[in-house]
Amino acid sequence: MMEITEGSHAVAEAVRLCRPQVVSAYPITPQTHIVEALADFVANGTLDAEYITVENELSALSACVGASAAGSRAYSATTSQGLALMFEVCFNAAGMRLPIVMSIANRAMGAPLSIWNDQQDSISLRDSGWLQFYAEDNQEATDLHYIAYRVSEDPAVLLPSFVCFDGFILSHTYEPVDTLSQKDVDKYLPKFAPPERLDAKDPVSFGMYATPEYYLEFRYETDRALKGAKDVIAKAGKEFETLFGRDYSAPVEGYSLDDAETVIVAMGSICGTVKDTIDEMRAEGKKVGLLKIRVFRPFPTEEVAMFLKRAKRVAVLDKNISLGAKGATVLEVKDALYDSTILVKGYILGLGGRDVRKRVIREIVSLVEKGQGDQFIGLRKEVL
Repeated sequence: MMEITEGSHAVAEAVRLCRPQVVSAYPITPQTHIVEALADFVANGTLDAEYITVENELSALSACVGASAAGSRAYSATTSQGLALMFEVCFNAAGMRLPIVMSIANRAMGAPLSIWNDQQDSISLRDSGWLQFYAEDNQEATDLHYIAYRVSEDPAVLLPSFVCFDGFILSHTYEPVDTLSQKDVDKYLPKFAPPERLDAKDPVSFGMYATPEYYLEFRYETDRALKGAKDVIAKAGKEFETLFGRDYSAPVEGYSLDDAETVIVAMGSICGTVKDTIDEMRAEGKKVGLLKIRVFRPFPTEEVAMFLKRAKRVAVLDKNISLGAKGATVLEVKDALYDSTILVKGYILGLGGRDVRKRVIREIVSLVEKGQGDQFIGLRKEVL
């Protein structure tokens, strides 16, 4: 059923249809509308779940860890400083192999305080062991929750997932979204049946103390499961396409790439602006294309290399920065193209909600054509 709805409400509806048994979250802008809607669902009986109110985000994810370890499908949502407060628990959830799904309404990190969008929050936890999905629009943000639960709960994966979508730009924007029925989702997403769970009659340990003789092997197993999730994502995405007509099997998606000499790499809602700019530049005869990254963890190294192999130059847009180095995405793309002669330049933009307009995309294309890059875009030098 196609419905014009706010992004946060569309995500909340998708979560409801996934039948989580435990929801625990703490409200924080711009994520609040998601958990408000879920609280309403629980209160009016349209979601049969335990909704746990807590004093902060660390407690929220801790409650999900306990619920997941006990065998319940668990869900949370957060953003920015709230995600930072969960830092310790994020590593624990992945290390304990708990398939929690958490929505991230991406927002800038302080200080200075900002409630507007960039992707610094989730990118800062790229090494925590969580799968990371990034949505371009609200349809994708909605559908990726079904994919995330399906992949995270697969016995070959058993790792938690972030479903990231840009705060305000998507979370508070009304768009047409094709909402699935409960029958459809039940057909696609089976009940959670963990191979191990906390049970007094059959005791097991989660997250126990590991001496140096064992710790390395735990990290190896988590890394192997995360990398192996690429195959599970491909299978889950193809099955989703078979049932519902939308294909999420690939971790990347090309736009006007066949003959592109200049390729822009980006992820999130900025991809829509890039596509509009590419259409205009194509009409002017410029061979420009886009490679959209949908899955940042596990990073699609082979796919990125394959899609970019015919490009002459690559401009990577990062709405984040690894301070003291470069944007996180350009570092990954340069690694994927390490043995090639393709020019790769990175551009930091949109931090703290700074607008990224089509003229900015055109400016970046001009810069990369001149071999210039690895810089901040749109700096107001008069305030420095």
